[in-house]
Amino acid sequence: MKILVINAGSSSVKYQVFDMDDESVLAKGICEQIGDEMGSFTYKVPATDYKYEEQIKMANHSEAIKLVMDNLVCEKHGVIKSFDEISAVGHRVLHGADKFSGSVIITDEVIETIVECCELGPLHNPHNLTGIRACKELMPTKPQVAVFDTGFHQTMPDFAYMYALPYKYYEKYKIRRYGFHGTSHRYVSLRAAAMLGRNDAKVVTCHLGNGSSISAVDSGKCFDTTMGLTPLEGIMMGTRCGSIDPAIVPLLMKKEGLDADGIDKVMNKQSGILGIFEKTSDNRAIEEAARNGDERAKLVESMLCHQLTKYIGGFAAAMGGIDAIVFCGGIGENNPQYRSRVAEKLGFLGVKIDEELNAKAKRTSVEYDISAPDAKVRMLVIPTNEELMIAKDTLDLVK
Repeated sequence: MKILVINAGSSSVKYQVFDMDDESVLAKGICEQIGDEMGSFTYKVPATDYKYEEQIKMANHSEAIKLVMDNLVCEKHGVIKSFDEISAVGHRVLHGADKFSGSVIITDEVIETIVECCELGPLHNPHNLTGIRACKELMPTKPQVAVFDTGFHQTMPDFAYMYALPYKYYEKYKIRRYGFHGTSHRYVSLRAAAMLGRNDAKVVTCHLGNGSSISAVDSGKCFDTTMGLTPLEGIMMGTRCGSIDPAIVPLLMKKEGLDADGIDKVMNKQSGILGIFEKTSDNRAIEEAARNGDERAKLVESMLCHQLTKYIGGFAAAMGGIDAIVFCGGIGENNPQYRSRVAEKLGFLGVKIDEELNAKAKRTSVEYDISAPDAKVRMLVIPTNEELMIAKDTLDLVK
């Protein structure tokens, strides 16, 4: 069975086609600058390392997805003979609030509920819906599945997801912690359980990239997570500030003459790694600058390692123990220095790594157990695969 996975953003569509018989990727790519005078289309066939790029105008998401489908069946580099070979479409949807604890077949009622959740996910849900509607228009007979970033975190107990605000705001507006990157945390926690050979493990999963979050997973279920009502809360990120004193918000608004949109832009687009380093949010540039003695770059690294240590240690205490720590995402998978520094700080818990293995676990797309033989708490590097998780959920539901 072949599954198309769609991740629609405001002006982009990422896509992958999986053959679920062996979970191989037949084709993948991205449509960018949708709606602009000229857009960019990328198409790759991993099995042959084939890559095709084209500058082309895509007026809307429907045209972008039509372009994807045309390339999938084209004579030159197509990987399927006709659209009929696509059995179903899986969509990443950011916010499902507390309405969805798992992935679902998309119906009119589901679409209505996703629309209701747009208030909580205004930057993502409308574009996710655009992708769903475009696929429905182009492939009306194909079943479609919504896989929610928030779904995995719905097992959190109320004492973990509630904020200490007046309870009426939870009742009226559903203000609570929802968590994000759930598909990634679910995938790597499942892989960690397989690597550990047990399903009852207490694991802390660290998804570190331009957007970063950490989750406490007990026996395969999310116990707590760092992101909250929105993806802004928690650890510092590429351009997001993470958790700060809320009183800073009205203070900056007054001092800088900012309105709600202005302060939101500061916290989401101008803060985090970019805000401290000021030149870029790219962690590779931070690493190079730190090696060359740049004090701001060193500060970024120290801040991030401190926050990682604090959250991992806190989650270990909250779960009453820890069996493994997982690093994933662009930074988590490719920065041995951060893993080494965190392991050293958490040595009192029984964390100990093999530095030779740690150095090898970089840009390999291979799972690594980088623990020392006598470590009581294992440290794992697991390349995340959200698209495969979406494809698996889609397969399970349409079967």
